[in-house]
Amino acid sequence: MTALFTATSAVCITGLIVVDTATYWSPFGQVVIFGLFQIGGFGIMTGATLLGLLVSRRLRLSQRRIVQAETRSLTPADVRGVMGVLLLVTLSVELVVMGVLALRFRFSYGEPWGIALWHGLFHAASAFNNAGFSLYPDSLMRFALDPVVLVPVMLAVILGGIGFPVIHELRQEWRTPGLWSIHAKITLFGTAILLPLGFAGIAILEWNNGRTLGDLPAWGRALGALFHSVMTRSGGFNSFDTGALRAESLLLSDMLMFVGGGSAGTAGGIKITTVFLLGFVVWSEIRGHSEASAFNRSISPEVQRQALTIALLAAMLVSLSTLALLSLTPFPLDRVLFEVLSAAATVGLSTGITDDLPPSGQLILIGLMFVGRVSTITLAAGLALRTRKRLYRFPEERPIVG
Repeated sequence: MTALFTATSAVCITGLIVVDTATYWSPFGQVVIFGLFQIGGFGIMTGATLLGLLVSRRLRLSQRRIVQAETRSLTPADVRGVMGVLLLVTLSVELVVMGVLALRFRFSYGEPWGIALWHGLFHAASAFNNAGFSLYPDSLMRFALDPVVLVPVMLAVILGGIGFPVIHELRQEWRTPGLWSIHAKITLFGTAILLPLGFAGIAILEWNNGRTLGDLPAWGRALGALFHSVMTRSGGFNSFDTGALRAESLLLSDMLMFVGGGSAGTAGGIKITTVFLLGFVVWSEIRGHSEASAFNRSISPEVQRQALTIALLAAMLVSLSTLALLSLTPFPLDRVLFEVLSAAATVGLSTGITDDLPPSGQLILIGLMFVGRVSTITLAAGLALRTRKRLYRFPEERPIVG
């Protein structure tokens, strides 16, 4: 059970654990975990990106020309170079972050060169892949007041989480934001809103909590709040005891974890584009517009239905899983819901109850990690590829809503 849980958590780049990675597993076991989340993260980004290209190729020629004119970042002609560029981006980010961390571990904490390099590589790859695995028993709590460690980890989590299509587009069009695709705009717009909101919420709620941020200096509290906001996007590391969060902070973290990061990236959740597309639909409906739009572009009805389907199915999965775990364990609702969302959104944060769950409860989390990792990608692609135009239409009727 321990091996199955850890392997699933690693390959699904989640980070939930039932044993301490640093002390339970041998060096060989740690290398296996490293390989699993490295392959898992690269595979998820590659698979999601290529599925996106497959969807665009199935569009009619007129639609495909519009898509290519709008995205400009990844088109069917780019398929051969996708994996090469993705590998280059992955290695570049991980090597830079590894260098910073290794030097810090060596000269500030006195770790031998071999251990410092291994710890730097492991945590850099774990951060970029949003895996959340750490070789320290307290995750990154010992570095709570060290921005030289926490800031590179946060940047790697954000870069891995916004999705490869956005990174690729920024590389090509970073000087001309007006030419960015609507996907990139929504992803960056959503990230720019959620990160400060999460930071402000955690800072306000936990500022005087002596078990989390309360005993730190003011700048340390701000750093800790920002770090937690970034990690709820699917990073999975923690710089303070997550189990000591107040109930309000747990609920805020639940909401951030449910949203997750960008599409075709290493982050989990139902994705920023899903949530903000639905937000634009609601806003258009409130304003009485017959068409939903965002950034001066109309949102396809098919995409609206796909976003609604993904959000509702994810909410149903979380609700049923929470109900099942509540019936199997003595833990309160806020802890169980946090654990379920952490698994389903492949985040990896925990209030400390994972290793206390019975085998049946751990099997539920294993299923959630697997479904949460592959379902949004395959479901979105499957819905898009199954879209068919019916040659008939039923009579229209308006049921009472609300």
